[in-house]
Amino acid sequence: MSDGQLGMSHAFEVFMTEAPRHAQAWMEAVEGVESASALDKKTNELAYLAVLAALRLESGIRFHVLEAKRARASREEVISAILVGLPATGHGVTQVPPAAIAAYDAE
Repeated sequence: MSDGQLGMSHAFEVFMTEAPRHAQAWMEAVEGVESASALDKKTNELAYLAVLAALRLESGIRFHVLEAKRARASREEVISAILVGLPATGHGVTQVPPAAIAAYDAE
């Protein structure tokens, strides 16, 4: 899933390295959205984990679990954020906790 020391997926690392202009534009957009948000860092990361889980985008889970942990999210909060979409999105979100727990416990 991830080889990078920051927890980024290999795919995202390749994107950053091989398409630097696109990556810079993407990161500027991300930073703009983050600075416009009324959410604190922990809440933002937990919400992001919920979205990743709902969309079944496991490649970003490790990075955002580590960011949530750095923002003082508990293991239980991370798991709850991932599963919050269960009623709306269905069983697919249950595929994500193993990767999230492994990332949380490893760091």
